[in-house]
Amino acid sequence: MSIRHTTKARRGAAATALAAALALAVAGCGSGGGDDKKPGDGADRTSTAPKDDGGDQQPAADSSKTIGEMKGPGGIVVTLHSAERDDGGFVTVSATVTNHGSRLFNAIDWRSKETEVKSLSSVSGASLIDEKGKKRYLVLRDTDGQCLCTTGLSGIKPNESRPLFAQFPAPPKSVTEVDFQIPTMPSVGITLSG
Repeated sequence: MSIRHTTKARRGAAATALAAALALAVAGCGSGGGDDKKPGDGADRTSTAPKDDGGDQQPAADSSKTIGEMKGPGGIVVTLHSAERDDGGFVTVSATVTNHGSRLFNAIDWRSKETEVKSLSSVSGASLIDEKGKKRYLVLRDTDGQCLCTTGLSGIKPNESRPLFAQFPAPPKSVTEVDFQIPTMPSVGITLSG
């Protein structure tokens, strides 16, 4: 067998092995069917913790409600729907980003500048500011460095809207008013509920 045929055979074998590995990885990411859940065992609870699957991890937000709005450059508008405390000591901010401009929008400037954060087009750079207490609360991270926020905010077309969320450590219960900030956008004062 010539060197050329040997090289082609090796490439084919490598491609087959890679395809098999990807198929196994995708199969391992399945939901498991969910048939083995028992009522009352906590398996039916929903979590506000995100999954990094390209931006589809945000909790449901009541988009009919508006608690604030941010208008940024290029016709980008972020409409805030809720900022809710939960029993675990977190605040989840839910919103919708809408591109009213004429160009595609990528939220690359909204990410955090930290080098260990892996989420690229995300709202990982968002923060809650308690002006009275002089404290700033940053978006939470998981143990892998992913933000507990919407990721995959790229290629937003003109007149397209996408839901987004960000989860923060909760300020003390006495703090009910905070400023919500996203890089490149003006901040907006919001009321925490819950």
